[in-house]
Amino acid sequence: MQPKRNTQPPALALIALGANLNTDTDSPAQTLKKSLLHLSEKGVSDIKTSRLFRTPAFPAGSGPDYVNAAAGFRWSDTPEALLALLHEVETELGRVRAERWGARVIDLDLVALGDMLRPDAQTQAHWAALPPERAAQELPDRLILPHPRLAERSFVLVPLADIAPDWHHPATGLDIATMLAARPAAERAEITPIPWAGQDAPATSAQNPCSGLVFRGIRG
Repeated sequence: MQPKRNTQPPALALIALGANLNTDTDSPAQTLKKSLLHLSEKGVSDIKTSRLFRTPAFPAGSGPDYVNAAAGFRWSDTPEALLALLHEVETELGRVRAERWGARVIDLDLVALGDMLRPDAQTQAHWAALPPERAAQELPDRLILPHPRLAERSFVLVPLADIAPDWHHPATGLDIATMLAARPAAERAEITPIPWAGQDAPATSAQNPCSGLVFRGIRG
């Protein structure tokens, strides 16, 4: 029996990208760029990208600084299918899942898919309220959407504010811009734009402030 596919109109998928380890051939910035190219080659189109940012490792002292970005595109299949695709790209780029919140060569997190609330509001709220020390040790046994730690992570919110500042959390009603404004100013100040691989400077075009880089083979 074929798995049931989602027949709803394509929803906006929001993806958080991060890396803080070199591979044998690439820097973290190059690996993030490659991850988007891999998605494009697998049929994901019209990808909108944020600027690239350098951020302190989380938790503090856990490794080298990260490079982070966000990407958004329309997705018509299930969230489970998208998560499987992201994991496939991570594996192709050398990701080995060992230590939770540890250093890594690539991390592609499914942050949100439209206004989808999975599996339900109560479960989502439970994981969102979990203390950090427990969140570092406990893993949910199912996909939670939106990402339960979204509102407390400036390194995710800052890039998302480039591409989807008006996206609203389906449980809290807060948009990305509001969630980011609620984070401590010192925390936000630690996140600084840097060039994407192949650029000389961070993208600052007033005509296209939501795109950090136009990738060859990626439309939009």
